[in-house]
Amino acid sequence: MKKRVVALLLGILVVLSVSGCGTQKTGIAPTTTPEPTKDPAEIEIEAFFEQYVNGDERPVAVMIDNDDKNARPQVGLEDAYIMYEMPVEGGATRFMALYRGVQTEKIGPVRSSRHYFLDYVMEHDAIYTHFGWSPKAIQDISAFGIEKINGVLGGDGNIFWREEKFRGDWHSAYTSMKNIKEMAEKKGFSLTTDKTSGICYAENYLTLSRENPATAVTLPYSGFYRTGYVYNTQTGLYEKTINDQPHTMQNGTVPAFKNIIIQLIYDTALGDGSDRRDIDTTGSGKGYYITNGAYEEITWSKSSRSGNTVYTKTDGTELLINPGKTAINIISPAAGMTIEPAPVSEQTPEN
Repeated sequence: MKKRVVALLLGILVVLSVSGCGTQKTGIAPTTTPEPTKDPAEIEIEAFFEQYVNGDERPVAVMIDNDDKNARPQVGLEDAYIMYEMPVEGGATRFMALYRGVQTEKIGPVRSSRHYFLDYVMEHDAIYTHFGWSPKAIQDISAFGIEKINGVLGGDGNIFWREEKFRGDWHSAYTSMKNIKEMAEKKGFSLTTDKTSGICYAENYLTLSRENPATAVTLPYSGFYRTGYVYNTQTGLYEKTINDQPHTMQNGTVPAFKNIIIQLIYDTALGDGSDRRDIDTTGSGKGYYITNGAYEEITWSKSSRSGNTVYTKTDGTELLINPGKTAINIISPAAGMTIEPAPVSEQTPEN
């Protein structure tokens, strides 16, 4: 009888120990497999693709003034994931900034359209935002059916505000991503797209040959205006300069880019009796790709004004660029641009 009682008690103890094992400390380490730790670069790349590449959000393209010192400091360029810079009349340049996945609260000063910028609007299927237009741009926007928001039109102008530094200051129109998207919806524009551009990103960061160092880039668009980039070894980015000084925005930041693409294309007189320029973006030509402190020669080609620009390496293979923000500068081969191993920036840009 005692043996039965002992056996019964032992059985109860076993059942209790089993039923409570989830909360008991048994002295045996759990056999769970720890989550692998991601490399910071991998996290950075994933974040870039998530915000700027994947998905179907339609880009917004905004024309930003750069005529002279009255147009500066600009604001909003620091948020663009792609920034085009091309010459306009008078030896100045103008920017077309592309936005996606951001809610930039202030962009500008916004300026008027020039017809050759439209070729890159179509390439990205972007909603085109500008404040005025040249006669050739008016004609081409209509001919290509480009969906636009134009600040000089009655209803469209409601999304802009003025911040005049002096009476009659035309470098003073600003807008925001919120305003642009609200107007785009009001005009019935789609805010999504299935269009892909000719820019192809690598899945991992690439390093170019150190035989071609690129720590400083100078692009002399005219005698009074030089765009430049200086490589920051701490961030791995190229910080924009203007006339050899940091190109500082209104909020104190300096636009910085992982990639610089230079396309060599002659600009010529438009021939309409004005000083306006013409740039033939079609055909093919030479250029440079700059990233991570080095450069390589490339070739660009574009079959039509609405087609994608295709970038290839000198051996004819597709050019893959690093995930990150990209500056695309179109400049005449006669301008005398330079890429050199000059002193590098060791300072981290203000955030």
